Amino acid sequence: MSSPATHQGSILPEPSADLKLHSARLLDVLARRIQDTGPLSFAEYMEAALYEPGLGYYSAGLYKFGAEGDFITAPELGDLFARCLANSFSAVAKQLCAAASSYDFLEIGAGSGALAADLLQQLNPLPQHYLILERSADLREQQRLRIESSCPQLLARVQWLDAPPANFRGIAYANEVIDALPVERFRMHSDAVEQQYVGLQNDKLVLKWKAAGSAVEKAVRELQAELQHPLTDGYESEINLLLKPWLGGLLESMDQGLFLLSDYGYPRPEFYFPERNRGTLICHYRHRAHPDPLLWPGLQDITAFVDFTAVAEAGDGTNGWELAGYTSQADFLLDSGLGEVMQAGALDDFQAQLQLANQIKKLTLPAEMGTRFQFMGFSRGLSGDAIPGFGGTDWRHRL
Repeated sequence: MSSPATHQGSILPEPSADLKLHSARLLDVLARRIQDTGPLSFAEYMEAALYEPGLGYYSAGLYKFGAEGDFITAPELGDLFARCLANSFSAVAKQLCAAASSYDFLEIGAGSGALAADLLQQLNPLPQHYLILERSADLREQQRLRIESSCPQLLARVQWLDAPPANFRGIAYANEVIDALPVERFRMHSDAVEQQYVGLQNDKLVLKWKAAGSAVEKAVRELQAELQHPLTDGYESEINLLLKPWLGGLLESMDQGLFLLSDYGYPRPEFYFPERNRGTLICHYRHRAHPDPLLWPGLQDITAFVDFTAVAEAGDGTNGWELAGYTSQADFLLDSGLGEVMQAGALDDFQAQLQLANQIKKLTLPAEMGTRFQFMGFSRGLSGDAIPGFGGTDWRHRL
């Protein structure tokens, strides 16, 4: 038996023989691709590692969420997160229904289905259709089972989509989706821009640096011109070339409503902070974080923090959509009625109280998800007061 992989002093659990065989199949696909077409850009590698049909991390039947998976998202902690979101969404839904008889809800990348199951039981009024844009057939089945188990009477409202719906009118939400969009990695070498590729050496995947392609070169030069500090020799980071077409495509298909997203990230000046000179890319395997994206392809999550300035630039002004707010997760939840939700959930059962307190701590403390996770919203055709969630601390000046 091979020794466990060690990264930065932490020992990663050894995959089973079956899981290693699964990873080896993806390695074979990647090796043949590199032999046929040459080294893959990092974004091409990340796309395959996460989404290769039947083999990628999000495409295969591996359990990813919760205590038995590789990471825990906010909806997995309990229903407190969904109840706060439902307060914000319901206020928008009532405005939409005042002008028409109904609205639709779109969840982009619904994970285990936990949030969908909770929101369907909390939204008032209910959407005519609860749409889920999900590329993974395996996750679609997990979501269906979760919803069927929690609220079978509402399953008929749920539809799964392969592409954004046309002429959408309603509320769309994406939680921890942008961090999983494949990114390119770049490095400054003297005054040149280099781009990271994945190649083969002695039949093993290796990371290598080459002169940047034109798209990466252009994006980094534009970034350099905007930042108030130089990108010094040896500086490494990521840049997301897929963000603008991804978000633009969604907003172009939507006619009216709210588009809300939440993720971990920074505004651009903090994302490219001089001391953050190795970037933000991180991998997750069995609740352990490590920096090696080539380890066990298909078995681990690969992710990068979000440049929220880039999100704002991609969305604001697209198809008539306007930036409606940007704030921390803690502030969004507080402004969405967290206090009232806490009081409503203050049960006599001591164990339930402990569970509620743990959810609040995880969701709101700065050392947990409170400020590391952030919310950004875009609106079109809405009027009146600020969208619940964005009525407190406004972070837009930090962009």
